[in-house]
Amino acid sequence: MLELLTGSGLALSAGLNAYLPLLTLGVLARYTPLVELPETWSWLTDTRVMAILSALLVVEIVADKLPSVDHLNDLVQTVIRPAAGGIAFSAGFTSQTHGTSESLSSLELPTAVTIGIGVVLALGAHLVKAIARPVINLTTAGTGAPVVSVVEDIASSTLAVLAILVPVFVVAFVAALVGVAVMAVRQRRRHRRRLILPPNSPQT
Repeated sequence: MLELLTGSGLALSAGLNAYLPLLTLGVLARYTPLVELPETWSWLTDTRVMAILSALLVVEIVADKLPSVDHLNDLVQTVIRPAAGGIAFSAGFTSQTHGTSESLSSLELPTAVTIGIGVVLALGAHLVKAIARPVINLTTAGTGAPVVSVVEDIASSTLAVLAILVPVFVVAFVAALVGVAVMAVRQRRRHRRRLILPPNSPQT
């Protein structure tokens, strides 16, 4: 079952940043013994693929830290992040990684199923991020966006590495993600209520 946690961690990481988990898989598979990708996903280690992912990563990192651009970036990423999550989950699930090398599990799933699971997980993480960001921008006049974006990049990269090395940590991350989602929804509702109700109206 550790394979599921590895794939889930990589997919959730892609929901925050589409390119970090894919690049992490490619680099670790090519230059270290920590990841052994199956032939289906071996293209992630190709020099040209890693160069493209690196360039897209730079663009994503910069765009996500600009309050005037991050919302548009999130709209575009609504397609890209789930797609990257599908690839990341399937590649991580079917790879031999440091975190799953001791596992005795022989769980096998069709590629279409593993991609589908990754798409759903990455989309969920992306939606949490997309819902929370406007609230942060409004409540901090845009000054909080770069800080939160840096935290998200650190969380994405850390989660990708932990999913490969210590997949059990993915459970803790999911719990934290749910907590953030709940707080973001509540904060958004409070903000809308303030906008709708007159200043002296009783809030129920």
